[in-house]
Amino acid sequence: MSNLTVSFSDLSKNSKRVADAVERAQRVHVTRRDGEDLYLTTERHDRQREETADVTARLFAALISSDEGARAILLALPEVFPWTRHLSTEEVRDFVVDLVNATHDAAELDVHTNLHRVIVEWRATARILADPELTAQLTAPLPDEDHGEVPAP
Repeated sequence: MSNLTVSFSDLSKNSKRVADAVERAQRVHVTRRDGEDLYLTTERHDRQREETADVTARLFAALISSDEGARAILLALPEVFPWTRHLSTEEVRDFVVDLVNATHDAAELDVHTNLHRVIVEWRATARILADPELTAQLTAPLPDEDHGEVPAP
């Protein structure tokens, strides 16, 4: 999906023209030199995105609640996330549960970082499991040394 891109200075100098462009394109990418880039969007476009997230979350929940639906998700998973082939059956199930829960968070709480985090963390797990040497290193017993309590992050 290609978006119209404007600079932050163009937005500040020509806000009416940029606002008109947002209404036509529904979403405009605003580049900034001194901070993270922004997106301007219409309320209608944002509502549609929220509805899409809600429908997706409810669809996942409905599918996972039946054996046939859960099987369909498990069969489709490698098409969407090819790296799941490196996960055990139990890990794939845990990933699906985490994915469904994070999708609910995105839809119900407007918290999208959880969904991104779930995917990134499970992909990292699969990357480790795909490398036998790395897996052996990371699953080897630790020395009997006690380094004390680990503080919460």
